[in-house]
Amino acid sequence: MISYKEIYLHILRKIQKKPELSQRELAKELGFSLGKLNYCLKELKKKGHIKIKSFKNNPKKTNYLYILTPKGISEKTKLTINFMRRKMNEYDQLKKEIEEQNEKKF
Repeated sequence: MISYKEIYLHILRKIQKKPELSQRELAKELGFSLGKLNYCLKELKKKGHIKIKSFKNNPKKTNYLYILTPKGISEKTKLTINFMRRKMNEYDQLKKEIEEQNEKKF
């Protein structure tokens, strides 16, 4: 099960790479429902991690630009570091288990 921190990390990464994506496109690329993404974007905005700006000259008035704030960039960095630590610990644990299994065989 993916934690909300990992979900936020995926969203922040995607926004940083492609801030012009619509919510629908962003949800599709992340594999989220539109409702889930909408909820997450509102939470990220509430925390001050992103800004949401509408395109002024857009006739549809439905497209927004998602921008990481300095606080959002800092949070993305922290989440990335924590994510990498967890993955490295998982790797070390799996490596240890494999070595133990190999020792039992011989």
